[in-house]
Amino acid sequence: MSTDPETTETSPAEGAEADAGEATDAEGAESTDSGEVAAVEGAEAAGEATAEAAAAPELSEAAAELLAQRLERERIERRKAEKAGPIAAGTKLSGTAADLLAAVRAVESGEKPVVTAFTGPEPAPRRSAGPEAVRRPQSVAAEPGAPAGETVASVRQVLVEGGAPETLAAQVAAVLGEGADDQLREDPWQLLRVPGVRPEQADGFARALLGAECAPDDERRGRSVTGWLLEQAALAGHTALEASALTAALAKQGVPDPDAATQSAIAEGEVLVFQDALDEPAVPVQRTDDEAEAEEGAERPVRVLIGLERYALAEESLADGLAKLINSVPKEDGSAAEWERAGAAKGSTGELIRAVAGHGLVLHTGGEASLEEPAALLHAAAGFGLRAWAAAYSPVGRDRFAALLTRSAEAEGAGPGEGPQVATAAGLLAGAEGPGRDADGALDLDLLVVLDAPQLDVETAALLTESLPDGARLVLAGDPAVLWSAGPGRVFADLLAARACPHVVSRRPDVGPVGELVSGIGIGELNQVEAPGKEVVIVPVRDAGEAVHRTVQLVADSVPRVIGVPAEQTAVITPGHGGAAGTRALNAALKERLNPGPGRFGGFDPGDRVAYSPTPGRTVVGQVVKADAEGLHLSCAGEPVVVPKERVEQSVRHGWALTAHQAVGARWPAVVVVLPGDAAQALSRPWVYTAFSRADRHLSVVHGVDQALPRAVAEIPAKPRTTRLPVLLRPQVPVGG
Repeated sequence: MSTDPETTETSPAEGAEADAGEATDAEGAESTDSGEVAAVEGAEAAGEATAEAAAAPELSEAAAELLAQRLERERIERRKAEKAGPIAAGTKLSGTAADLLAAVRAVESGEKPVVTAFTGPEPAPRRSAGPEAVRRPQSVAAEPGAPAGETVASVRQVLVEGGAPETLAAQVAAVLGEGADDQLREDPWQLLRVPGVRPEQADGFARALLGAECAPDDERRGRSVTGWLLEQAALAGHTALEASALTAALAKQGVPDPDAATQSAIAEGEVLVFQDALDEPAVPVQRTDDEAEAEEGAERPVRVLIGLERYALAEESLADGLAKLINSVPKEDGSAAEWERAGAAKGSTGELIRAVAGHGLVLHTGGEASLEEPAALLHAAAGFGLRAWAAAYSPVGRDRFAALLTRSAEAEGAGPGEGPQVATAAGLLAGAEGPGRDADGALDLDLLVVLDAPQLDVETAALLTESLPDGARLVLAGDPAVLWSAGPGRVFADLLAARACPHVVSRRPDVGPVGELVSGIGIGELNQVEAPGKEVVIVPVRDAGEAVHRTVQLVADSVPRVIGVPAEQTAVITPGHGGAAGTRALNAALKERLNPGPGRFGGFDPGDRVAYSPTPGRTVVGQVVKADAEGLHLSCAGEPVVVPKERVEQSVRHGWALTAHQAVGARWPAVVVVLPGDAAQALSRPWVYTAFSRADRHLSVVHGVDQALPRAVAEIPAKPRTTRLPVLLRPQVPVGG
């Protein structure tokens, strides 16, 4: 590793010192932004999904996302109907109205974390790709089922009476539906259902409407805060919370009787309660006959979980779909001899093909180089007549894998358009990309390989499994070391831990100095690597100001001149949005250097690189084309998008610098990772692995966190998430499946 693209390489030992050294102590900024990281991590996913929709000129990303959400709501309604039986169980606003509106906008745009009790430096709300789209590729799709004007007007009046920003009226009406004004008057804490509103703000609204009747022990407040806390937990990746954790969080929110509040929410059907049996000890405990007999009659210990119906039904649906795949025999598509012949391939490629030949669900793990193996599987399957498709998490991932399929097809002498094809998961589900659906509504395919599987949240995963036709094969492939999904759940990790289906581990290492460095990080080691071509460079900095200066210098000058990668092909990745070297500060400095201008439209000028979030938690990187009375015109992955003026502030930000969660699923020729001193508390092994592995040819690390970097790699794994998928799968699959 060298210390600068333009300087003489240091020795490995010197590189290690540079890598570890010269940090500042501005920890506060990073820690305060760890929640913001969550709000943006899913953003890149969205962005990439937008790019994916761009490939389908008939459906925009925003439209595809809205369409996906509508299908998801319809699916949940069907599940609710099926499960109609009982659930087995068990003064003014604080601050000004402008403050409340600013808080809502900040959360929607990903600038400010809404998660408090359950957050970490991960997930932002990325909703499952689902359907409800308006076919308007040239502009942002309107929300389906937009509230009527009179409903919005009546809600606006109630908001004004309570001192809340009247500009929230449309959001409140959309969330609460018909009679939203009456609902707010009856229960002002329903305002908490609007993203970005916090309990103290809803309390102020309630005091203004209810006067002396407003009290901390109001049952309505307890129920609403319970639901709000579970939503925040979902933003942090949990599909449910242990009852003890929920009651503790309720107490922190000033609920006098947390148990009563929880029971009230359960009784009203606003949340669900589950009793999951605890796992048996891994090592059998020796007991006397009397003790064994006593235990047989005793109740088995259980874990009591509380969750929102939306995620509970999605997780149950997912477990049902996965169990069906695990327990089914794939339909006879292609002769056994053809499968056997294809499975004769060497190494883990052959293992993967043989596993898929006889199983409905297969897991495949590996880094970037391992993508050769699912590509070989898809070509083999298409070769004997199967309808074979791949689904990537992002448009960038889709395009990269499509190029890989083309190269491998050309090597085998196949013509253009022959063989397997690739879409994005969101585009596939929304119908914007992919093979379409058959007469029964299932995807018209025989084999689906889902790439970037760690990014699947429970809702998207449930939609995918429900969309498969009978007898189809599903392969979930990805790198288990990267950051988990921005939405709730840890589907891929839960399946790997369950060992309920074949798991093929790729033996193809990622090549080059960057690949060697990243491979070590994956096992908890921050190794020195030889980088004769300056593939990996460490740039020590003393403070955040120097970090920003050096980053701009690298992107605009050093990397293009020394490495040969232009600024437009270089990404900057930093842990958070705030702080002296967060995305906001870096983007301001990069704009001044790369595309200076007066910010003629909401701070943007033609040529600005932007991160556009058509819906909360989903972001696509694009470029500003122009602005007019219609709104801000963007080009996102080749698709024209028009963002109305009133939505620019909350959905568009500059995008030269991103967070690691935004960058998941994408890769660039060159990446500059910025680690200012205040980043120390946000670092973890998955974060470092994800950020460093986004680079194809060159990685610069602007290093100011001293020993926090090697410590994070060696000692700080992914934050645990509470999910129910393993428990739901256990009784449905064969032991040791």
